[in-house]
Formats: sequence, C-alpha cells, structure tokens
Amino acid sequence: MSYTSSEKVSGPARRKLPFLRDNTILQVRDLRVYYHTPLGAVRAVDGVSFDLGVGERLGLVGESGSGKSTVAMAIMRLIKPPGRIEGGQALFGGVDLLALPEKEMRALRLASIALVAQGAMNSLNPVTRVRDQFADALRDHGEILTRAELEARIRDLLANVGLRPEVAQKYPHELSGGMKQRVVIAIAICLRAKVIIADEPTSALDVVVQRQVIETLRRAQEKIGASIMLVGHDMGLMAQVVDRLGVMYAGRLVEVCGVDEIFRGPLHPYSQLLIASLPTLDHRGTFQGIPGLTPSLMDRPQGCSFHPRCPLAMDRCTAEAPAMREVRPGHFVACHLYESAAPELGMQTAIGG
Repeated sequence: MSYTSSEKVSGPARRKLPFLRDNTILQVRDLRVYYHTPLGAVRAVDGVSFDLGVGERLGLVGESGSGKSTVAMAIMRLIKPPGRIEGGQALFGGVDLLALPEKEMRALRLASIALVAQGAMNSLNPVTRVRDQFADALRDHGEILTRAELEARIRDLLANVGLRPEVAQKYPHELSGGMKQRVVIAIAICLRAKVIIADEPTSALDVVVQRQVIETLRRAQEKIGASIMLVGHDMGLMAQVVDRLGVMYAGRLVEVCGVDEIFRGPLHPYSQLLIASLPTLDHRGTFQGIPGLTPSLMDRPQGCSFHPRCPLAMDRCTAEAPAMREVRPGHFVACHLYESAAPELGMQTAIGG
C-alpha cells in the first residue's frame, strides 16, 4: 500500500501522543551490533538510541541493509554468530534485556515482549497443527489449562485476529500467507505482551493482504494495550499505521519525529529523498530514485555516512559525523544543516519517548 500525495496521512489509526520522558516502556541506548567476518567487522547497528512510549506505535524505516531488522533482533536477544551485540542497553521496565541471563530472557520473550517475525512460514512449525503451536507457547510459560480452557483460549485468540475456530486444526501449509501471519500475531498476543516487535510482517504479501494484516496487528495491539515497534521499508504503510517514525541509514538513526510531521516537512536530506521517491498521482509514470549506493558497513565513509549521496553535502560532512539534535519539540535529526537550531544530545538523552 503506497502513500501518494493525494492521500491523507491522518486517519482512524492516528493518535496524538505526548512526548513524555517518563511515559516510556522501552529505552534503547547506544546499541551496537557488529557482524564479524574474516575481512573485518560489519557495523550493522552503530550507536542507535530511542524510546518506545506506552501504547505507542513506533516505526523504523530505511533501505535494505540500514540495520533496522538487526535492531529488532538485538532487542529480542536473537542475534546469532557471527553477529554480536557489542554494547548498549535495552531497558524494559528498568531491566536491561541485553544483560539478562539467557534463561530469564527466554521467560520474558512472548510473555512480556513478543516478536512477529518476517515471513510467517519461518515462524510456524510446518509439521505441527496450529492448535498445538498455541498450546506449546502457553505451556512453556507456565499456563496450565484444561482441554476445554485451552480450546476456549485458542478460539478467542483466533477470533481476535479475524480467523475462524477451525483454523486451529490446520497445518500451516493449509493456510494462505495472510492467514499464517494472523496466526503469528495471535500467538504474539496470547500472553498479553507489553511490547510487540513486528519485523516486516507484510513482506511477500500482496497490497490488499498487507493492509488486512496491519489492521489485524493494530486491533490486537489496542485490545491488549501493548506498544508496537514496526520495522519495514514501505513508507506508505508506515504513514497509515505508526505514531512516530525513525529513519535509519547505514546502521544509524538520522531522523525521529511524529509521522505526520515527517511527511509534511522532513529535515534530513535522506528522509527528503525517501519521501520524494514515493509514487504520486500528480506525476504518473515519473519515478525518482536516490542516486548512488548505500555504503559498505565494513568501511563506512568518514564523516556523515550519507554525504556521498547527499545533494546538500558540505565540506564538514566529509570529515565529521553529525550528532543527533532536537531541532523542534519531539523532532530529532542528525545533520550539520541544523546544528544552530539545538544543542547536541548525549546518548543517555531520550530520543522521542
């Protein structure tokens, strides 16, 4: 579902959330994740900081390879070798998820912080009925139910995502892509998690099913009062769903603000080019891309990583990486063009929240 200039960004899903420093449920600080190879370290995430508010829907968007999915996997502690979390914090209710013993982190997954992974077929066991996958998830977290209670619980969970009760008796291969993704969402909310991380939940689905899945996720979130971190590359989809948007480039956040504001007036040149590249009804048949290629995360350009592609680059951009600054209330940007607008933010300062 692509955003066009004739469409309204606002809608029933748009809400005004106060940017309160103490209204956060997840605080990510200076997160760094590197993939170690024989040729050197690939800095997939390099100093990312942001807050997720209570009940908020936060989007992370960027080109492929920008590090957004790695951020999601790092928060869930699902980074596998050769990847390694090099530093930072992910504070959930005051507890650093990155410092927890694996046994305690496993207990928190699904119960408190749930993942809707990219590609539902990779999340569901192909040789196990849907009913048994719900039962396993509940049993692993200490939910002891009678058969009748379990059937009623599964029936309610499926109904919450718009699926009929008989889906519980089917195998994943008997379901469509959209139905499988709804089952994954139902499993994610089965223990009423406080945070749901959705990593490109609509990939490989057609645009109609994409909208259905996103609406299912939104309704499920509102029913249990959770917060959502939505990872993706579709700016149009983000425009319709999230409250606040973070734009990532080359492993770093370059802009964070309310989604309405970023579509009305993006500040970072990369955000401007991303939005300009979206198809519009005003210029049919005309497509505008971003010149150049994303940099190697093993050998990132000195200074601002975007400067080789930036039409507004200055001499300073080639030598000095810009700091993240709050240039307007709730609007943060990392660009030398706005350094006179606000002081530099330290890594311990909340970005958004």
